[in-house]
Amino acid sequence: MSQRGFSVRALGEIAIRCIDLDAMVAFYRDVIGLEPINDPENSDIVFFRIAEGFAGHTQVLALFRHDIEGAGNTQAGDEPPATGPGSSLHHLALSLPWDEQDAVIAWYETLNREYHVERFPWIGWRGIFTKDPDGNTVELVAKEP
Repeated sequence: MSQRGFSVRALGEIAIRCIDLDAMVAFYRDVIGLEPINDPENSDIVFFRIAEGFAGHTQVLALFRHDIEGAGNTQAGDEPPATGPGSSLHHLALSLPWDEQDAVIAWYETLNREYHVERFPWIGWRGIFTKDPDGNTVELVAKEP
């Protein structure tokens, strides 16, 4: 423990402002396989369970309609947000076991989805990259055995 008196232990939530909330919900639910933890049909903010998390706070992906204000006094925007190289979000990486990466590739090929694979030998990771409907890069990453 440092002089701060605290130490971050896990990522609690990632929140994305969405251009097309319905398409984004369908992608993260049906393509990536995340489980909604609230009703996507009746909400302007949809939460997906990523993992158990830390100290009772489930790790989540939150999708907000871009014109909805959020926690932390995060203001809404009238204009849709920039994505891709115009966004401050470089990419989103979600972890999975190494032995499931071939299934990701097969699934993307079944869906006729564009993807590419990158290896990061300096740390021993391999990522499979695609784009969500709003144009954000999404990586499914695993540690090589």
